[in-house]
Amino acid sequence: MVAYKSKVVERIHLPSRERRERALEEAGYNVFELAAEEVFVDLLTDSGTGAMSDEQWAALLRGDESYAGSRSFDELESAVQDVMGFSRVVPTHQGRGAENVLYGALLSEGDVALNNTHFDTTRAHVANQGADPVDCPVDRAHDLTVDGSFKGNFSLDRAWSIVDEVGAERVPVVISTITNNSAAGQPVSVENTRRVREFADEIGATFVIDACRFAENAAFVRDREAEFSDSTAAEIAREQLGYADALVMSGKKDGLVNAGGFVATDNETLFERCKQRAILYEGFPTYGGMSGRDVAAMAVGLREAVEEAYVTDRLEQVRTFAELLEDAGVPIYTPPGGHAVYLDAASALPHVPPAEFPGQALVCALYREGGVRGVELGSFAFPDTDRPELVRLAIPRRTYHREHLEHVVETATTVLENQEAVSGLEVISEPENRELRHFTASLEPISH
Repeated sequence: MVAYKSKVVERIHLPSRERRERALEEAGYNVFELAAEEVFVDLLTDSGTGAMSDEQWAALLRGDESYAGSRSFDELESAVQDVMGFSRVVPTHQGRGAENVLYGALLSEGDVALNNTHFDTTRAHVANQGADPVDCPVDRAHDLTVDGSFKGNFSLDRAWSIVDEVGAERVPVVISTITNNSAAGQPVSVENTRRVREFADEIGATFVIDACRFAENAAFVRDREAEFSDSTAAEIAREQLGYADALVMSGKKDGLVNAGGFVATDNETLFERCKQRAILYEGFPTYGGMSGRDVAAMAVGLREAVEEAYVTDRLEQVRTFAELLEDAGVPIYTPPGGHAVYLDAASALPHVPPAEFPGQALVCALYREGGVRGVELGSFAFPDTDRPELVRLAIPRRTYHREHLEHVVETATTVLENQEAVSGLEVISEPENRELRHFTASLEPISH
């Protein structure tokens, strides 16, 4: 059941095939470099791209722009306490600002950070501290077709093997990302979160939950974990988040806003360290790099994210999109996650070898064919890691309708019908920081 109706609309158009081909070439075959007006259906990310509610727009107008002691911060602090259960909040301009603040306070040269799977900015921030980001996904996380309720879980077996190898003293931070974005948006169970909490206690590490999509994860738990079948998403969220020492949050996901993030904790020592670091990098602790109106809108968004009607509709839209793609014969990662459908690029383009980035080739083909922008999350985005060749089609919250998704399905189907026309790519320039190369690198097609 749809949980909302449209009040404001934006006119969009599909550029001509000739214009799309020219735009792709000018962008260096990197869709991050495309102008938004050149894109018809934009599934690059669900981060900060959704539509806000009327209550959030009202909060924007009521926002308190005071530099210090803002009323809007009080509203955010109250929302974090009520929805997530943490008493101390350090606001930041977005999720990567929160990562900089938190991991800069927790990690040092030579440390090891364990995560069910590091996402790109998390991996980069850990590496920027001189620490080693190590992934601990469960075995079935990278199996694209095997069924599983919680393929995003943190592998304790893998984590213990790392601790045995490097020593507990080198592992000050353990992270669980819910849902697991780099494992195709797969959820993490509450039982697994409890076990990670026990593991962190045993090795003396700080347990961090990356809570960007905490509400979507809670809805999966409600549907798949028997213990919580009669619980609400709001109740599950507080239970699961409560096992962490600290949260790192991008409000641009399940905060339902276009800007903002925060660190939350009950640990006074960690709070003070994060607050002082935030003053240096983000701003005064009651605005954290955001305008007061953005802080106020995020306070409302956090409460809306755990409303049953909203979160149920959110997962249902993604599930419907996955079913449409499967019915059309497009290979996808199953079961679908909570914010995106991930295409199996290796199966879609079997003639393109891994060294020629089949995921990025598929991303370019989708744009060329139908003006659809997705993002590669395979060997191009994550060099030197053992991950499947995936293309993420992330659905902005409360933005697109079924007709838009049907256009994407039609586009993908046409690409697959003409797959031999899609060539591989090679990198011709990239930044020094390879962990973030997919944002700005340039590529060109390979001629055989």
